[in-house]
Amino acid sequence: MNLPYAELVEHVGLDGAVIGIVSRAQMRAQKLCHRAVFVVVISDDGCLLVHRRSAGKDIWPGWWDIAVGGVVAVGETYEDAARRELEEEVGISAGSIEFLCDGEYHDDSVHLVGRCFIVRSNGPFLHRDGEVEETRLVTPRQFALIRTEKQFLPDSLALILPHLSSFRDAVVYDGSGISEVSGP
Repeated sequence: MNLPYAELVEHVGLDGAVIGIVSRAQMRAQKLCHRAVFVVVISDDGCLLVHRRSAGKDIWPGWWDIAVGGVVAVGETYEDAARRELEEEVGISAGSIEFLCDGEYHDDSVHLVGRCFIVRSNGPFLHRDGEVEETRLVTPRQFALIRTEKQFLPDSLALILPHLSSFRDAVVYDGSGISEVSGP
């Protein structure tokens, strides 16, 4: 795994225009707006790939995520970053990626402008760069259940989940009735 704090990233405005080049450490410390990619992986039978991040991540270590992705490198296109992240994190060489949405996310931990994509893959999923510790393909119902048990990255949920209606609107049976589990 590369040392993340040695990386240089683009500090950008909400329109994605570059304001300056900063270290990843500076971007994290000052919560500077930066570009990021999110790639949803859906299997041929409609399952969603979720993964658990490594404990060594610089933000939300050990949390679960519904998208592969990360910070876009200096001068890198969103599409190239998406393909790089897919290869590094889960071992997928994607020839074709489908645009899903653009969006901005901001909370107490991070500020980013993101571009989201979807790819189709049944795996196998390989954890090559050490950033991913576990992957699972889940149905909407399984996703609803795992969301009640695990912490998921809020940026991915906020940007992507509104576009995945079968997962957004999934319900889980808790034994006493149907409990709706929806929204980020």
